[in-house]
Amino acid sequence: MGLLNKLFGGANETKEEKVIPWIPLNEIPQLDFIAKKSMTKTQVVFKHSTRCGISSMVMRQFVSGYDFTEKDLDLYYLDLLNHRDLSSEVGYKFQVLHESPQLIVIKNGVVVAHASHGAINEIDLSRFV
Repeated sequence: MGLLNKLFGGANETKEEKVIPWIPLNEIPQLDFIAKKSMTKTQVVFKHSTRCGISSMVMRQFVSGYDFTEKDLDLYYLDLLNHRDLSSEVGYKFQVLHESPQLIVIKNGVVVAHASHGAINEIDLSRFV
């Protein structure tokens, strides 16, 4: 039974879930706020397609490696299926071609890093804090 509990978790075992300080990105006016706020604090946008298995896998990896607080940077979550128009506007405003999933790092009003798919987890966010 011990081996099975290790593999599948015991009935009394509780997993502590990591809490990520996501800020919902769901309105176009937020983009101006993000640009302005990036002058004093790094802003990060994670664009995620909730129906895409690859996007979900990348997000899980991102969350498991995320080790920052709200004091370090602001982390926005953009649900692409519900806000496709907003995703396009992000591209126009910050001059980044749309991809999904995608991570965009904004500092001093401009994009300082961006990546999609597996490359998202290769970005060292600590360089921008």
